[in-house]
Amino acid sequence: MMEHSTVCVADLCDLIREPVKPVEHPDALYLGLEHLAPGRLVRKGGGRASEMRSTTSAFQPDDVLYGKLRPYLDKAVLADKEGVCTTELLVLRAKAHVDPRFIATVIHSPGFLEYAISGTTGVQHPRTSWAHIREFVVPGFTLKEQRRIADLIWLVHEAIGLSEKLVQEGQALKRSAMQMLFTHGLRNEAHKETEIGSVPKSWNMLPLGDLCIGSDSVDLREEGSRKIEYVDVSSVSREFLRIESTSRFVLKDAPGRARKRILTDDVLFATVRPTLLRVALVPAHLNNQVCSTAFCVLRRKHEITASHFIYYLVQRDQFVQQLALIETGASYPAVTDRIVKEQMVPVPNIEEQHEIVKILNAVDRKIDLHRKKRAVLDDLFKALLHKLMIGELRVNNLDLSVLSE
Repeated sequence: MMEHSTVCVADLCDLIREPVKPVEHPDALYLGLEHLAPGRLVRKGGGRASEMRSTTSAFQPDDVLYGKLRPYLDKAVLADKEGVCTTELLVLRAKAHVDPRFIATVIHSPGFLEYAISGTTGVQHPRTSWAHIREFVVPGFTLKEQRRIADLIWLVHEAIGLSEKLVQEGQALKRSAMQMLFTHGLRNEAHKETEIGSVPKSWNMLPLGDLCIGSDSVDLREEGSRKIEYVDVSSVSREFLRIESTSRFVLKDAPGRARKRILTDDVLFATVRPTLLRVALVPAHLNNQVCSTAFCVLRRKHEITASHFIYYLVQRDQFVQQLALIETGASYPAVTDRIVKEQMVPVPNIEEQHEIVKILNAVDRKIDLHRKKRAVLDDLFKALLHKLMIGELRVNNLDLSVLSE
């Protein structure tokens, strides 16, 4: 393979310093770090310059805006229109022989991310600098190669955006479906008014605890020599509503803090900041393990409660709103297990419960499919960036016509 010559970032673009007082352009687009998503090439929103008081920097379409604060967040976008931005964003403008989109791909490459982090200064607010990142080296691609690389990376990025949109649409569909199912049911029957709103006339209103059997705590000294996996609140993803990892093994000689036993299909509901909705089903591989006391463990009564029904009951907007009204504590608002189980919930007969769960499970499977696609595309995005930027993969050897189709 023929070797490329190399160039540094300073050979590709210039740092633009154009201070602007927001009061002089109150209607201009304003971009702050909050309008850039990690690892994404385009902005996720914007504000108005009139919302700012401090001096900002002007930018033009096709400038690359790079977040120098906490560079590990990997924030950089290609500007789609002119505006002003926070001075925490470096404004980088492509030189005449460079595709601006290519600069954005360089900035997001794993090698650049590692390099930028290595040049940070400051502990509480680590920043990198133009003086550092300008020296980052990449192969000296021709303009044609730059464009082909940018075409490929942008195509994958657009596919990621589509997957994210489908996930969001799926989540919106799920919220709508839950509202309809738990308000109107599936039998087209008359309604009755209850303390939490309208529900089908045949449904019961019961405390959540009536659907559950008691759970137990674990004395680690009685667990013999087996390793016990421990689920804490940080193990539960708010986005995916499932246990993503277990932080560690808890050994029999661990400190004697109380822990709760968990069984397959138990529902874990985090009682600290309950409105964040950290809720998950216990998977089979964590059967007979333990969790933090910051979870309320909801274990269903089989004879009156369908599998997964409680899981969906506690995800309802109505349920979260009920808890929001009674949580206590300023810094760490929380509720107790007792309060969670005292909340009144609508309960149809078990046959209708099964039907509701079947519908919501189907929606969840669709959402999960799009999440998995997004994860695969994210991995592809990073792998392509890495291999292209170190010259291991030559874009001229790739047939992009299939992707464009």
